[in-house]
Amino acid sequence: MKKLRTDELGRSSPEEALNSERSPFVIILDDLRSAHNVGSIFRTCDAFLVNELSLCGITPCPPHREIAKTALGSTNSVIWNSFDRTEDAVLKFRSKGYRIVAVEHTDSSAQLQDMEFNDQKTAFVFGSEVNGISNEVLELCDLAVEIPMFGSKHSFNVSVCAGIVLWEAWNKHERTNL
Repeated sequence: MKKLRTDELGRSSPEEALNSERSPFVIILDDLRSAHNVGSIFRTCDAFLVNELSLCGITPCPPHREIAKTALGSTNSVIWNSFDRTEDAVLKFRSKGYRIVAVEHTDSSAQLQDMEFNDQKTAFVFGSEVNGISNEVLELCDLAVEIPMFGSKHSFNVSVCAGIVLWEAWNKHERTNL
């Protein structure tokens, strides 16, 4: 076994990634505080060719030193925008035919592994590291999903959560399109 060098991976350039066919998924961040988490989510969005990333409310936006530190250049390969209000991002994607999915613990959350993705355009909303998704935004969502957890903690770090959700969505989406 030999570890591959970066130049042996055959990855797209940022320009090629921006012009690639995108996944049917968008990510909406509702008032995240940590620029490091935002940068990590940029990298995850790049990995799964997310259609668009919306940074809402107090969520830090590029250019930002702490985002750049964890994004490692992915701010140049991810289509992103910002909104003063998360509700405006949700309404934008709803008007474009997206199903709006809160990634949140609610009294009616489905388990992530039970969700169907098919070809349906889906906007995943992730909330702040402390308070989750605001009640105002939650009311605009079509459904909620949560990731099963088996330890004593009730949630993953938001950037880890985004990676798990996108992996599951991508995996199911790709299997239905083979």
